[in-house]
Amino acid sequence: ARFGTAFTVSIDAADGIKTGISAADRARTIQVAIGDDAKAADLARPGHIFPLRAREGGILVRAGQTEGAVDLTRLAGLTPAGVICEIMNEDGTMARVPELLKFCEKHNLKIASIAKLIEYRLQRESQIKRVECVNLPTDYGEFKLIGYESITSDEPHLALCKGGIGSLDEHGKPIEHDEPVLVRVHSECMTGDLFHSQHAALRHASAAQYRLSSAYN
Repeated sequence: ARFGTAFTVSIDAADGIKTGISAADRARTIQVAIGDDAKAADLARPGHIFPLRAREGGILVRAGQTEGAVDLTRLAGLTPAGVICEIMNEDGTMARVPELLKFCEKHNLKIASIAKLIEYRLQRESQIKRVECVNLPTDYGEFKLIGYESITSDEPHLALCKGGIGSLDEHGKPIEHDEPVLVRVHSECMTGDLFHSQHAALRHASAAQYRLSSAYN
């Protein structure tokens, strides 16, 4: 699809409907499709409902209506599925924001935007998840190497920690520290990291590692 919309095969409920085209039949099909115990045999193909697949990571990966609908229901604590439809003007054209605002005011409906949903998620959600932690002996002492995964890409992120930083409590939650923590962000440098070139970034990383080791011993 032009905008990367993940269309699938159209569907109808396998039973409980007539032609499948009426609003009631379509509602029945949607209810069947999003049921917790839904099976392939519960649906007939092709049909009158056109399912779309949301991308993993939601609107932070693809800022589309599909992902917006699923993210909105997930944030509300509901089944992560939604129904998308276009609202038309009287002349048959698609309603834009000014018309939609009037429509919502007339029918006492709430309105949101993909941009606002993205802003909300960025402000309130962590964009990484912790996946692994190992002890790492180095020339500057033993550190903890913690691996993180981004929810929006396949790129790994590594944290080299010392002095209890990054430790978890008995509930698996990170232990918070009241005192300021020494931090250095290291940009990946293949020649320096693997082959120990004399690049300035490598010297700075070594100096930072030495300072961390001294501070938290």
